[in-house]
Amino acid sequence: MKYIFPLLFLTLFACDGGKKTTQTSIDEYKGTASVSQGAAVVLTENIYDCERGRKAPIGKSVATDSSIWTVPAAVNFTENNFPFASDLYNPCTGLEYNSANEALAALDGTDIVEIDAEGEVITAFVFADNYFEMYVNGIPVGKDNVPFTEFNSNIIRFKVKRPFTIAMKLVDWEENSGSGTENNRGNAFHAGDGGMVAVFKDRSGEIVASTNSSWKAQTFYTAPIKELSCTSEKGTLRLSENCNTSDSDDGNAYYALHWQLPIDWQTAAFDDSEWPNATEFTNAVIGVDNKPAYTNFTDIFDAPINDAQFIWSTNVVLDNEIIVRFTVERK
Repeated sequence: MKYIFPLLFLTLFACDGGKKTTQTSIDEYKGTASVSQGAAVVLTENIYDCERGRKAPIGKSVATDSSIWTVPAAVNFTENNFPFASDLYNPCTGLEYNSANEALAALDGTDIVEIDAEGEVITAFVFADNYFEMYVNGIPVGKDNVPFTEFNSNIIRFKVKRPFTIAMKLVDWEENSGSGTENNRGNAFHAGDGGMVAVFKDRSGEIVASTNSSWKAQTFYTAPIKELSCTSEKGTLRLSENCNTSDSDDGNAYYALHWQLPIDWQTAAFDDSEWPNATEFTNAVIGVDNKPAYTNFTDIFDAPINDAQFIWSTNVVLDNEIIVRFTVERK
């Protein structure tokens, strides 16, 4: 049975090896986020079935300020008017291509989203842990085929004139709705990590954009937070690098931080100049060396001349919903 814990907690004291420790209470939190605590109410047990995949629930968390939040994020996975990306590698559908050329040969052109009739066709290759939705100049061009697992990769093609702006919602999914955790590594509450890498090519095969720290990245959902005092904000940076990420078997008292997305974040006109730059992460940190959805396509993602980088916000473990943006300029 899912439930919401009481919304206001007093400062708690506990003895640990003879030392008194303090757990910050909700009313002491001074940041800009709405704060929830405990499990979310599960609205949908699983939005996608995959034989060996984890369940991908959607839940509702109620914060102390009475605001209501969809967790891990409000997504368009079940919306028919938002196109799915094409499969580059997908164990859930059995379309497991060995190369990008093999995957592209399976497409008939109906997948191309036209933004500008006089534009050029751009091909995007995307690996996301776990889920993404991509817009170009505010137009939906493709969403991930698998919200959680198994791990997959995608192709998106769109026709557009330069300059154009790429905006993506990235979600690190959660199994325990509202806590940012999953049952993993022998513990019921394990804080999983995120990460996204993408390469964009023109018709000639030239790379016109790839993910790196020049992209913008802002955080909108952070969990699990064991003590609110570990979080801080510096300008537009929403920081949690001092927070404890250790696993446990009881996350029912964990907090979560929620920020409202700007209504026009998908558009080219949105001003992201004050947002933080994305943080780069190595392949080893993200853990992709054993994932064919990535390793089959290292000639794309790890191209010697333009090696795309995994990006996220500053905390790839605790930040679960982020927006990234980048503008491809004129030639």
